[in-house]
Amino acid sequence: MRIPAVVAVVGLVALGSPATAFAAPEAQCANPSGTYRGEVPWGQRLVDPARLWPLTRGDGQLVAVLGTGVDGQNTQFAPGQLEGGAGTERTDCDGRGTIAAGVVGAQPDPSTTFAGVAPGAHLLPIRYLEGSSSSSSSSSSDGGGDPGALAGAIDRAVDRHAGVILVAVPAAFDTPALTSAVSRARSSGAVVVSAASATQQGARTYPTATPGVLAVGSVNPAGGPVQTEAGDYLGVAAPGAELVSTSAGAGGTVAHRWPVTDPGLAAAYVAGVAALVRAYHPELTGDQVLTRLTLTAHRPASGRHDPRLGWGVLDAYAAVSSTLPADVAPPGAVPSAVPAPAVVPAAAPARPAADVAAGTIALAGVALAAAAGLTVAAVRRARRRNWRPSRFTP
Repeated sequence: MRIPAVVAVVGLVALGSPATAFAAPEAQCANPSGTYRGEVPWGQRLVDPARLWPLTRGDGQLVAVLGTGVDGQNTQFAPGQLEGGAGTERTDCDGRGTIAAGVVGAQPDPSTTFAGVAPGAHLLPIRYLEGSSSSSSSSSSDGGGDPGALAGAIDRAVDRHAGVILVAVPAAFDTPALTSAVSRARSSGAVVVSAASATQQGARTYPTATPGVLAVGSVNPAGGPVQTEAGDYLGVAAPGAELVSTSAGAGGTVAHRWPVTDPGLAAAYVAGVAALVRAYHPELTGDQVLTRLTLTAHRPASGRHDPRLGWGVLDAYAAVSSTLPADVAPPGAVPSAVPAPAVVPAAAPARPAADVAAGTIALAGVALAAAAGLTVAAVRRARRRNWRPSRFTP
């Protein structure tokens, strides 16, 4: 029996500007900016999950969202998409968990251009961090949560068969319990994804800096790094600034928060793509999923590891569709002078038959028109010569 993968998400920080206001259930809790109706958000265009949906939407994957809870009243989550059970929380006063969950699995909806990466996945909201509504208006998340509580949340995610554990708000320091929880998660086959979110120079967050964890940096629309945290443990980068996602306080509507700037959003994008990879390649181990995500990333301009962007910006289509050698090693496991293996993404999905037929007819028409033009030119030339053959000059 195949065990569904689980993505565990640990809360985010949102920065939003009010628009089309919705009433929050409590004055102290997070408020939506409105229902987002602008152009497709730039981060969503960069990751382009819709291009992958003909291959996989993440169906069969259980995505555990660890953090501040997930607002079950936001109707961009499908009925039944939020799982229940011991330790789950379907309310979210703080709002950061709902933002993370939306990046991973919000449904496409005609009222908005925003959608999550893996809308076929189910979500398991586990609260480990209470947070506060004041944090939902900040652009920094390096305060983190208690490492002991985070360790317990990771253990609960593993107990629910987590396949991917996303830590969007990591802890500011490590503990034996947290290291042990990460080790247990990896032994279970999970991919542990953690945001590099420290804002103080030289600071590290955990389990981001723990060996074997996929540490995620974040980029803005210009491609520049968002976070201060840096190190040789950074794996990949993804969109983490000026983004859109689902909001808590929706009150039974499709509601969003924007613009959102937080390194945790980058980790949420990577975790969503990891869920797509697990759905499309159920035979892969957790470490093989991590390797695939790093090897297929768009390399930095230098071609080498960047301390704030890792091995480059996430390439979702290549990560899911590429053919890789069975024994390929992650880029950090070999000297940088060794060339990376060839990464061959699958061809883009074929156009519908009607489009192909129309294209064939159009090409045939062009060819006939060209032939007709040549014939007319030849006849006119022959008439000018009174139908006498021209002399051949070598």
